[in-house]
Amino acid sequence: MILVTGATGNVGRHVLDLLVAGGHAVRALSRSPQEAVWPAEVDVVAGDLAAPASLDAALAGVESVFLFAVPGSGPAFVAAAQRAGVRRVVLLSSGGVDDEAEVQDGPIAAYHAEIEQALRGSGLAWTFLRPDVFAANSLMWAGQTRSGDVIRGAHAEAASAPVHEADIAAVAAAALTEDGHAGQVYRLTGPQSLSHADQAAILGRALGRPIRYAELPAETVRQAMSAHVPGPILDNIFTTWAASVGRTAPTTTDIEKVTGRPARSYHDWALDHAAAF
Repeated sequence: MILVTGATGNVGRHVLDLLVAGGHAVRALSRSPQEAVWPAEVDVVAGDLAAPASLDAALAGVESVFLFAVPGSGPAFVAAAQRAGVRRVVLLSSGGVDDEAEVQDGPIAAYHAEIEQALRGSGLAWTFLRPDVFAANSLMWAGQTRSGDVIRGAHAEAASAPVHEADIAAVAAAALTEDGHAGQVYRLTGPQSLSHADQAAILGRALGRPIRYAELPAETVRQAMSAHVPGPILDNIFTTWAASVGRTAPTTTDIEKVTGRPARSYHDWALDHAAAF
């Protein structure tokens, strides 16, 4: 049995579907299972990684776990997994984690590094997936593209290599069901370094109309985003954007190494999500 946590998320639902398609026995952990539609083959259980008491039932009979962890959940999850006899854990971590840093840069990297550390010392077979920028971050522009042909935002030349969530899921599914991935850290990127302006133009091509990116002062955008993004995370986002201006974002071939095919392009992602824009 394979347990998928975060099973309604962008990556988790793809993992779930891939495992079902592969004929694997799958259980989904959800805080609100009644709010989603599930494949008939999936055993759905109510539970929450932030509520350790719910984990023993969720992990009963489970050999492998796709872990979409929440801050501070590492030690309790590890203890429950050890009690249940779990053998393998594939963690959706963060590309921001720096193995050489004494202090991680930002809260997202910090809490993922804490969970990685808990798994490293657990005796469980672990695999860490460290995606860089998700292509799905572009969905924050959807309101603008639905009402016009201009995306207004900060740092037009901030560069990243956006990765398709389906590629992350494909690596996860392989690591959950195949041998040879224990102790591996996979850094997952898209195939190309793209600026915000580049992404806007590619979205336009996918939508069949020109889309351009109009740069606004960073503080203006920051104030608008502060209504729905916590301050420490916002600090990290804007620091990262500013530092990437004029640079080429690094890319890796880890997706191809694991899955046997190249990473999907940002244009592929845009076509897959065109309806949202």
